[in-house]
Amino acid sequence: MIYYSRDDIDNLDKIFRLNMINSCTGFKSANLLATKSTNGNTNVAVFSSITHLGSNPPLIGFILRPTTVPRDTYKNIKDTGVFTVNHITKNQVEDAHHTSAKYSSDISEFDKTELEEEYLDNFHAPYVKNCNVKLGCKFLEEYYIKENDTLMLVSEIMHIYIIDNKIQEKDGWLNLQTAKSVTINGLDGYLSAKLINRFPYARPKKS
Repeated sequence: MIYYSRDDIDNLDKIFRLNMINSCTGFKSANLLATKSTNGNTNVAVFSSITHLGSNPPLIGFILRPTTVPRDTYKNIKDTGVFTVNHITKNQVEDAHHTSAKYSSDISEFDKTELEEEYLDNFHAPYVKNCNVKLGCKFLEEYYIKENDTLMLVSEIMHIYIIDNKIQEKDGWLNLQTAKSVTINGLDGYLSAKLINRFPYARPKKS
């Protein structure tokens, strides 16, 4: 067995600690978040912190690192109020990961990868072509997290695109294995998920 106390964690090598803490909480969602500035410059970046917050209204949240340095995604969202969330598929992982490289705001990651912009229903922000599940979202509110100087952005899902009808079951559930959506382990590990089983709504057992 391997054991780390709180003091042990503080004394770890920075990269070792980064890798361990980012992977110890389990698999994370793997999405490309795309925006467009007010002057037309596009931006796309990989995010693993996007999570469901509620179904009615349909809300999501995600974490942004400190804004003490330029964050094009954050600025574009605050300026325009909209962005898209696009499920990364297996054949996109290399390009998706490359979007984490630091480019200047006048350079679009779309131009530095094989990822392609796609515009649907006059939405200002671009979607990512060939992603099988895409969400068009509207920014609602941000919350400052003082413990590590980050921001949690809360947004509303305004549009949902499911490219293949086979992805959605009759009860509304999306089969992300059929969608070829991948997941992230830590900071840089991309995996294909395989469905084990689905279960009915759990209710207390009668004695």
